[in-house]
Amino acid sequence: MGAILRPQQTALLDQIDQAIADGDRRIMAQAPTGFGKTVVAATIAGKIMDAGERAIVTVPALSLIDQTVERFYREGVRDVGVIQADHILTNYKRSIQIASVQTLQRRVIPRADLVIIDEAHRWYEFYGEWFNHPDWRDVPFIGLSATPWTRGLGRHYEKLIIGSTTIELIAAGYLSKFRVYAPSSPDLTGVRTVAGDFREDDLAKAMDKSALVADVVDTWIARGKGRPTLCFAVDRAHAKNLQQKFLASGVAAEYVDAYTSANDRAAIAKRFHAGEVEVVCNVGCLTTGVDWDVRAIILARPTKSEMLFVQMIGRGLRTADGKDDCLILDHSDNHLRLGFVTDIQHDKLDSGRERQKAEPKPKTALPKKCPKCTFLKPPKTPLCPACGFKPEPKCDVVSKEGELVEFSARGVQRQASNQERVTFFREVKHIQVMRGYKPGWAKYQYKEKFGHWPNGLEGFSPLKPSAETLNWIKSRQIAYAKAARPAWQR
Repeated sequence: MGAILRPQQTALLDQIDQAIADGDRRIMAQAPTGFGKTVVAATIAGKIMDAGERAIVTVPALSLIDQTVERFYREGVRDVGVIQADHILTNYKRSIQIASVQTLQRRVIPRADLVIIDEAHRWYEFYGEWFNHPDWRDVPFIGLSATPWTRGLGRHYEKLIIGSTTIELIAAGYLSKFRVYAPSSPDLTGVRTVAGDFREDDLAKAMDKSALVADVVDTWIARGKGRPTLCFAVDRAHAKNLQQKFLASGVAAEYVDAYTSANDRAAIAKRFHAGEVEVVCNVGCLTTGVDWDVRAIILARPTKSEMLFVQMIGRGLRTADGKDDCLILDHSDNHLRLGFVTDIQHDKLDSGRERQKAEPKPKTALPKKCPKCTFLKPPKTPLCPACGFKPEPKCDVVSKEGELVEFSARGVQRQASNQERVTFFREVKHIQVMRGYKPGWAKYQYKEKFGHWPNGLEGFSPLKPSAETLNWIKSRQIAYAKAARPAWQR
């Protein structure tokens, strides 16, 4: 017995049926991560199976074969064979064949009445040959993807059906709400662009600077600790370096790349869900087919690609018991470059033709950082939803007690309210007393945070510290410990 279909899934299935009835044979069905596209595929396959017909389902990676088979079984689709090496389920007589595209292009393709292509934004030349072969021209091919924006897909698929959008699924409670912080703006001067995205070797040099790596770790400790987290890095060396930085800070972290075996990946996932692993650092290989309970995303990888951006954030948008929202720590200003994930939507496939110069479009408003807490606010939202701060109009030079602070390209040094400064000083005084630190310790912490001494605040009584203050103190202690090590140990 399969799952009860959601209204959006039923509507998508009805639109696919209608498109086939209308004569469309190359159909792209778009729906966000968490929509339940595998359930949709299993439902279509189940109808084919019940009608005594045959279907092929392709996936872009060997690791997705067993995952797809398992999900089909849960939906009651059990007449399944697998086309992959010497798989235990190899049986060409079964009505539903699940195959990796890499294996299928080396085999004689069995007859089928319908084909489903999962993660169809990943285009292979083999698909074009298959689509255009005379024996397959009248067979419906249904592509499934959250991000079918690959250049040229419109030359191969004749119809796009949008099952739902991210913002619709969040509003309906099927996807998690999210909050975005953008605590640093990396210097990407000299980073070249290749095929529409940043060149990885240039990025690796820009993003692996010790200050930025430390910022990734310290920011997570201050804001994300306690949330199971996926961290996306530029390349394997960068991901490994980040893992080592987390481990050095006492954070249980793992590393995954494209060469991590299925068994090792399953073991890491098990430890992740058990709470034994807090952060998994990876390089681009946990963007599809991952249904882990992820509650924070670290973007330590700048990108110009809307597809990669949406896929990375999508890993954290699945709902789970006790999950209020997904925290996104964007160290790469991707949101300032691309907008929120809910802003990205296309109503047509890319034809791949040379784009003609069009009338200039009105510039889309992009989110902005709150100058007080660095929360990324929606466009045209003066009042920060996270901390309630509302900036007053100001010129490019702002003032701060005791000194002038010039507006810089990397942002304005944060000004705290008087109440915030008083509360922080009372909380660090409490820590000083409870931990038996030397007199004056609290004053130094205050100066570290705000840049000047707590003159006039000595008379305030201690106050039990908030989790934010405790995490800030911990992040500073880790930073001091790192600075005290010899350079070769950092």
